[in-house]
Amino acid sequence: MISILLVDDHMIIRRGLRQILAEDARIGEISEAVDGPSALRLLRGQPIDVVLLDIALGERDGLDLLGGIRQEFPRVGVLMLSVYPESQFALRAIRSGAAGYLNKGCSPETLFAAICRAAEGATYVTPEIAELMAQDIRRDHGQAPHETLSNREFQVLQLLAQGQTVSDIARQLSLSANTISTYRARICDKLRLRNSLEIAHYAARHRLLQA
Repeated sequence: MISILLVDDHMIIRRGLRQILAEDARIGEISEAVDGPSALRLLRGQPIDVVLLDIALGERDGLDLLGGIRQEFPRVGVLMLSVYPESQFALRAIRSGAAGYLNKGCSPETLFAAICRAAEGATYVTPEIAELMAQDIRRDHGQAPHETLSNREFQVLQLLAQGQTVSDIARQLSLSANTISTYRARICDKLRLRNSLEIAHYAARHRLLQA
């Protein structure tokens, strides 16, 4: 049987997923975590086959936590769950080591298929993601500048593009304002931009803003 860890900071989402998962005989023990630290504690204390991880996880970005899990528990399959469309995060998540990327509106059949693939150590690719991968391969103009950003830099870019200040972002991510300013400087350097306004225009032009 497949043991599952649900990592989502919304209780209603966790309860809904638990109810769906409990209906399948292939699913064994189901554990829950509300944030990154509690997820890592559970992973260190009990065997987990598959993690269902929300990509927007409050203070710690889901992609950031994904990296930590892949580094410490490389055999655990991690499926990213999101309300955001595949075009925003799917390829970045899979490149970061996710076994798949699912929209929270997916069918139970898709969810179970992805879980089984992740438990086997394989990657689950939806038709939408397969098309994104094909488009990425067909590109002949090289890598888009924002693809060179780290996951944390990409997260800061999106928050800046939403109009949040350095102080706002620092509080949200539990980092210092100096650290966020450093991230902003790196973003501007990599994307050849000059300020937060140009960052916002770049994000809008490349459809990087979260819904």
